[in-house]
Amino acid sequence: QVQVVESGGGLVQAGGSLRLSCTASGLSFDGYAMGWFRQAPGKEREGVSCIRWDFRTYYGDTVKGRFTISRDNAKNTLYLQMNSLKPEDTAMYYCAASSSAYCPASWSSSVMGFPYWGQGTQVTVSS
Repeated sequence: QVQVVESGGGLVQAGGSLRLSCTASGLSFDGYAMGWFRQAPGKEREGVSCIRWDFRTYYGDTVKGRFTISRDNAKNTLYLQMNSLKPEDTAMYYCAASSSAYCPASWSSSVMGFPYWGQGTQVTVSS
């Protein structure tokens, strides 16, 4: 049974940084793409970043240059380093495991292809 657990959210001032972590168990972590998503109140869930099995990374336009996704396969852990945070980054952040080694082509706009999800961790950026 696959379990995905996020941690690291919190309250931070604009311009600050946070690092989210996500541990996944019950799957061969190093063989799957992993993604970070976020959902703000009243908005649809959106893809933030995705990392393939071979460490190739993808970012949404709104976070490119500020966020960095990484993975430590030895620890079955995914990370999201978030710098230069803005109030509009406020959202519930979710970690998800793909059903493939590759990020789905629609990863940034659809949750399709990510069958395993964590419960989310709240990030709040104050102005």
